[in-house]
Amino acid sequence: MTKESRKRTSGSVAMDDYLEQILHLIEEKGYARAVDISTNLGISQASVTNMLQKLDAEGLVKHVKYRGTTLTEEGMRIAGAIVERHETLTRFLRLFGLEEETIYRDVEGMEHHVSRPTLEVIRAVADALEGDEAFLAEVKRRMDETTS
Repeated sequence: MTKESRKRTSGSVAMDDYLEQILHLIEEKGYARAVDISTNLGISQASVTNMLQKLDAEGLVKHVKYRGTTLTEEGMRIAGAIVERHETLTRFLRLFGLEEETIYRDVEGMEHHVSRPTLEVIRAVADALEGDEAFLAEVKRRMDETTS
């Protein structure tokens, strides 16, 4: 694992998913409880509690039994980077009119593996395409040619 990849995620797809979910719950409800994480991720509450203890030991969350979970500064930084990658990839794929379900599945697969330099390329291309509707239309036309 490179220094860059350690900086941008927790180093674990599962931990990244938890951190992202915790951030979403805190933004939505103001707090994150194991039961809510369990429901949203479709994972048993016992498994969630075990992972929260691991995240706490890693210094990424502060988990207080029966009280809830908060992100540490480092946990917040990582969760924010994960959400940013998710949003950038989603924005990029939406430009091409893909179905939302396809976008969701693909982004879930890609977001944990895309490097910072590749993400910056995708962001720059998305910005350019959004700023040039004629070019975006040309790209879509070429896509239609290859799929017909």
